[in-house]
Order: sequence, then structure tokens, then C-alpha cells
Amino acid sequence: MKFNELPLHEDVMKGIEAAGFVDCMPVQERVLPGALQGKDVMVQSKTGSGKTAVFLVTLLQKFAEARDEARRLPADKAFSVKLPVALIVAPTRELAVQIEDDAKILSSGIPDFRIGCFFGGVGYAKQDKQIVEGVDLIIGTPGRILDYQSMGKLDFKAIDSFIIDEADRLFDMGFYPDIQKMFRMMVAREKRQTMLFSATLGTRVRNLAWDYMNEPLEIEVQPEEITVKAITQELYHISKSEKFALFLRLMAKNDPANALIFTNTKAKAVEISKRLNVNGYKTQYLMGDLPQTKRLQVINRMKSGELRFLVATDVAARGLQIDDLELVVNYDIPEDFESYVHRIGRTARAGKSGKAITLACEQFVYGLEAIENYIQMKIPVLWADEESLPTVADKSASMRFRDLVDESEFASRPDRGRGPRGSSPRTKRPASPKPRRSGERPASATKSDAKPVRSEKRPSRPPREGVQPAAPRSANKDKSYNEIKKMDFEERIAYYKKVYGTEGKPSVEPQRAAVKPQGGQQRQGGKRRQGSPSPRPSAPKENKGSPVMKAASPEPAKHVQPATAKETAAPKTPQKKQGLIARLFKRKKGDA
Repeated sequence: MKFNELPLHEDVMKGIEAAGFVDCMPVQERVLPGALQGKDVMVQSKTGSGKTAVFLVTLLQKFAEARDEARRLPADKAFSVKLPVALIVAPTRELAVQIEDDAKILSSGIPDFRIGCFFGGVGYAKQDKQIVEGVDLIIGTPGRILDYQSMGKLDFKAIDSFIIDEADRLFDMGFYPDIQKMFRMMVAREKRQTMLFSATLGTRVRNLAWDYMNEPLEIEVQPEEITVKAITQELYHISKSEKFALFLRLMAKNDPANALIFTNTKAKAVEISKRLNVNGYKTQYLMGDLPQTKRLQVINRMKSGELRFLVATDVAARGLQIDDLELVVNYDIPEDFESYVHRIGRTARAGKSGKAITLACEQFVYGLEAIENYIQMKIPVLWADEESLPTVADKSASMRFRDLVDESEFASRPDRGRGPRGSSPRTKRPASPKPRRSGERPASATKSDAKPVRSEKRPSRPPREGVQPAAPRSANKDKSYNEIKKMDFEERIAYYKKVYGTEGKPSVEPQRAAVKPQGGQQRQGGKRRQGSPSPRPSAPKENKGSPVMKAASPEPAKHVQPATAKETAAPKTPQKKQGLIARLFKRKKGDA
């Protein structure tokens, strides 16, 4: 089906021609006929399938028809016609900006169509101005949209078209309650058109359809029919330590005009970007920690062709549309199997072809099976040999990661210079200079005026009796890494036990048992100190359960002071037990 075969307004067709659309893609051919009739739709569709044009063309058609109806009425009655207002919710700022750019192209035939994009990470001034001037299409992320609603600047009752893009991603990010809240603040389902697009039609997606949509049309498009089969996929098994060297050889062989490299962590994205720059590839990185202004700057440079190579986390896996992207490299196999399809879906868009290379190391290879089960195919495995790939020297091989990172790039972040976790060392705040006291020499004094520094060291503490001092730290490194690597498993375990375990070291416990407390020792702070006067011994308490205590009769030490007369007095004979009355009156029985 072609777009000119659909019942579209002439102004809408001008925008379609400006975008260069002629033939409908499968999702457009199946969804547009029902959507143009005002029906609710629930569509399973992957990124790159052309779904953005589906809901934008539908919204523009509704606006053009309402505008023509208002123009046909007399001037005094034209104000009674309410022009439609649409809301599009996207999971990320990048996807919201991408939808805004597509909407500007498709609405080029309708000059009076006003578009506003609202997302966090930037100030409110520019977005406030758009709301004051009025908008016909609202595009944004859930957080900022709800902020404007809570401030009373957006009225959800005025929205008659609600589009949810990448619904599964929204729910994974925790926006499911926010979407429900938006639905509850809108008009009834019969008075609005709702379109929901998701990569998978799971339980939560269907619950929304049953609760808040009006008998939606359910349309499913298989992901491998759109994305996977149109891409040339390659898989290389390589160790983690040799991965970057193989990556450089693959880049030299393919020599792509542009490429998008994905990593699983932010720290790795920074590292790969820096190492590529050292090797002559002008590269930047993209992650969620970057300020929004810098993220948009990097994306715009990549789209315009000014930047050829971009290293990114999964924040760029959805919503980032780069025309004619030749190569996608999965430097790390994604831990989420669906992310693989979204990553490689950045290439081969709009029916074009592309190439995707995946590097499988021992750290992330465990996610490969789930990916192949999801796409229902085995990724072709290729092996790197000296003949098929050119030899490339890694100029960054001798550099450490900390040497590659410039902390000034993260100066605009709230945590000031820390960067992504593990990407740069934490900078210490410089100590403020202390005020100089009266009579104190200034810091610029010469060395001869300065006080001499004591060079003698403190005497080392003598080792405890019976305990041998620990071996020096260098003794544990008596074998090199290459020698240890050649050992088999049993030899390696025996070596580790000998060096790091208790084998071959003197036991401490027998020495502790041999040192018995004597009379000339005093316990102080949990230990006995030799040479201190012993406290006065007290008579041992009778312990019927311990015959050892009965037979023991410790001799008093020679330095013990003689007991006083009060202490040497004869012990009193035990008195008879007195009765109650005698105890009350302090008298014994028989006393007068």
C-alpha cells in the first residue's frame, strides 16, 4: 500500500512527501486504516518499524479535518469548534526529542500546528513559554508532564488523543502508576482515542487496554520480520583481556562511515571512548549521567554526520534514530535479551540493510542463549585469524583507565567530578590556607630558615614472646604470574596454601598455652604486665563442683603486704537462726 492510497488530507500529504515516504511499511499498512477511523489500537511493534509515522499521521489528519470544519463556519461560530489536543508519552528524553523532530517534518504542510516537547533535566522557562503560547501536540516524559499538571498548567480533560510509545520500557522504568494516574484524570474512554505501542503485549499492557481503552484493535508484528532478518549479524568469541584488540581489528577491516558501540556499564563506555580517541577514532560517549544539554549536543552531532562514532549504554538503545547507520557493535552482550533487538535495530531502519557485530567474552556470554531463543535464530559465529583480519597496534595498551579520563568533563554534574562509577578518581577539595599566627614564619621562607626535620625513626616494637614476626610482603610474590599460570589446578592450590594459608607457619596457640600467669604479673587492659606489684590475694571461694579448687592452696607471694589486725581476727562463729519475733525486736529466744 502507498500513502496516496489512504484517505489523507492534502496538507498531511505535503508533510509525508517532505519526509520522503512513498510506500507504507507493514505496521503502517495494518494500523493506519483503523487509526484514521478514530479507533483505539494496541500494537506490538519494534523500534525502526515506522510506528512513529502511524500516530503522527493520525493526529495530523484529525487536526486538519477539525481546522477545515472551523473554517467553513461563520466567524462568530468558528470559535465553538474545539481543535484536538494530543499527548504523546515517551520513556526517555532522547525518544521525546526524536518524536518532536519527526513531527516537525510531517507537519510542515500545516504551518499553524504547534508542537511542544517537555522533559526533565532542563529549565522550565522555555517549556513554560510553549504552554503560554498554546500547543496542539504535547510530547514529553511522564515526570515533567505530571509536574505541569500538578502546577495547574496542563489540563488533562482537554486531551482527546493519548499515545503511549514504548509502553513496556515505560513500565520497566517504574512509570506504570503514573500512566494509570494520567488515564484517571482524562475524559472517558469513549470521548478520546488511545493508541498504545509496545515491543511486547504483556499482562500490564493488556490490563491498561481492558481498563482504560475502548475496544482496541490488537495488532501484532513479529520482531524478527522487521529488524533481525534485515541485518547481517556476526558473533566473535573472545576473552575479556583481548576484546579491545579484536575490536580495533574489526573496525579496521569494516571501516564504517559511522558506528554505534554499546556497552553494559557507564564506566566501560567512557573507557572505550577514550581508548578509541587514542587510536585515532574521534569518538564521544552517551549515558544517563550526562547533563541533558550535552546529551542533545552529542546526539545532534551524530545525526548531522559531524560525529562518526558513538559509544553508549542502553540509554541509546531506543528512540535514537540515525539515518544510514552502517554498523552496530555490541562490545558487551546485553544482560536483557530484548535489549539486543533494540540495539541492533538502530541500523537497517526504514527497510534498509545494516550490520551488527557482537563480542562474546566470558563475563557476558551467559546472555547469548536467551537472545538466540528470543530472536529464534542462531547468530553466525566467526573466528578471528591473522589472515582475515588486519593487524592493528593498540596505542592505548600501556595506558591505565585513570590516565584516560579527564575529570573536567564531569564538572557540570551535581557530584562534581566523580563521573560514572569507576570512571574517574574522586577529587579532593583543596585545603583552605590557615591564618598565620603572629611571629610565625611565612610559607615562602627559605630552607635554611626552616626548622630541621627529625630524621630518626621510632624504634620498632619488639615482637611478643613466643610469636615469630610475619614474613615480608615481597616474600608472597616469589613466583611470577606466568609461572603460576603454567601450574595445574592441584599444584596451584598447594602453592596458594603454602603462601597465603597456615601451612609452613609456626603455630601460636601452643606458645600462648606455655606462658602461665605467675605471682609477679598484673592484669591490665586485658593483658598481664611483667614487673608490676600484684594486688592483695583474696581467699578462694569454695567450689564444690571443682575438686581442683579444693586442693589448690596458693602460696602468698613474697612481696605481699602483711594483713592488718582486722583482717587476721578470728572469724566469727555462725549464730543460730533467729525467729521472726526475735528478729523484729532484736532479741533472742529466752532473753528476758
